[in-house]
Amino acid sequence: MDAKRAIAELERKVGELNELGQREGLALSEEIGCLQARLRDLRRSLLPAQATPEWETVKLARQPQRPYPLDYLSRIMEDIYELHGDRLYGDDQAVVAGLGRFAGQTVVFVGTQRGRSLEENKRRNFGMPHPEGYRKALRVMQLAARFGFPIFSLIDTPGAYPGIGAEERNIGGALAESIYRMFQLPVPIIVAIIGEGGSGGALGLAVGDRILMLEHAVYSVITPEGCAGIIWRDRTKAPEAAKALKLTAPHLLELGVIDQIIPEPPGGAHHDPDAAARALKEALDRQLQELLKLDQAELLARRGEKFQRMGCYEELTIAVGQSKEG
Repeated sequence: MDAKRAIAELERKVGELNELGQREGLALSEEIGCLQARLRDLRRSLLPAQATPEWETVKLARQPQRPYPLDYLSRIMEDIYELHGDRLYGDDQAVVAGLGRFAGQTVVFVGTQRGRSLEENKRRNFGMPHPEGYRKALRVMQLAARFGFPIFSLIDTPGAYPGIGAEERNIGGALAESIYRMFQLPVPIIVAIIGEGGSGGALGLAVGDRILMLEHAVYSVITPEGCAGIIWRDRTKAPEAAKALKLTAPHLLELGVIDQIIPEPPGGAHHDPDAAARALKEALDRQLQELLKLDQAELLARRGEKFQRMGCYEELTIAVGQSKEG
């Protein structure tokens, strides 16, 4: 408890120094850096012995106070107008979609949205989309293609909803259709993994020309608990599974799955949502300006090539009696 109180006090001091520096125009980066280093040491002292950096990142990505898509959109866009329904079954509130103004330009947004309270989480199904959520998103993205609007996709979901109702309404088909159509949309698509990017539920809205990822987000084919349950039949081995899955931003950048890591404020985006939103906006704007220079044919060709390169490997054949060095 003493360490936790010290962490809270240091976080308060860092916030005060940041505010003072901005208000008075003072250069306090050295003092702030020292406090942040002390913060890192204190947080590390609270980690259990078996914890891994990857597992700590998973816990940060799931932090309930992290900004969700609507939190970011309200900070980086103007004149937001949300659209509802898939014109087939209903309106899945685990997915948000609509239009807004970004840096003076009309863009379309889609995203997976969780809730803060228990009541809101029930309404938004804890951020796990149903088939109608993906169909709503695809409807709005096709609207973007019709009018030539760029698309931003913000991902934070543990995965698509696996319930019987979702299966009855063809969740697999909805995901496949979304992935297939996103490869064909002739407008720039920028994806940002802002929290938890889980399995096909995330990939269903994550086909883009640029894949960005917040520093403490995760992106994986399966949750660490699910992986541990399959491999070891023991969900308590989730920290080991997280390490093996290579689901953090540095690993994914090295593997070519993502294109850019967006830095977060010290301690995570939830400690300073405004700063996190500014970093996200800057990254989106820079990537969008680059993509707008490409014509449709080149844009689509590069998008397809990007995903075809993922998972490629080189197979080496060695003659009998010959070493690798030879």
